[in-house]
Amino acid sequence: MQTTTSPKRKSFSRKAAIATGLTTLLGGGIAALTGAVPAVAAEIATQPDAQIAVFMVPVTLLMAVMLFEVGRFAWRNRIPNSTPARRRQTNWSSDLRHR
Repeated sequence: MQTTTSPKRKSFSRKAAIATGLTTLLGGGIAALTGAVPAVAAEIATQPDAQIAVFMVPVTLLMAVMLFEVGRFAWRNRIPNSTPARRRQTNWSSDLRHR
């Protein structure tokens, strides 16, 4: 007999954790098979091209994701309206010294 009226939601975090773990194991296995040891990695890290790539690849990915999100907002026509400037209320007739 069913105890709840709605079906149980599928856990995305569990699937994401499993996918991340499998990707890490796969990447580690490939690195071990290709001989990517710390000495080789240190030698590669001294090259200017590698240093530029380590900096530019994440920045480029970040920019691509931001452009994708801007495009997604624009295509859905859900660009938020700009809010008007807040008017600060001033009461010049009140005198705080006579309280």
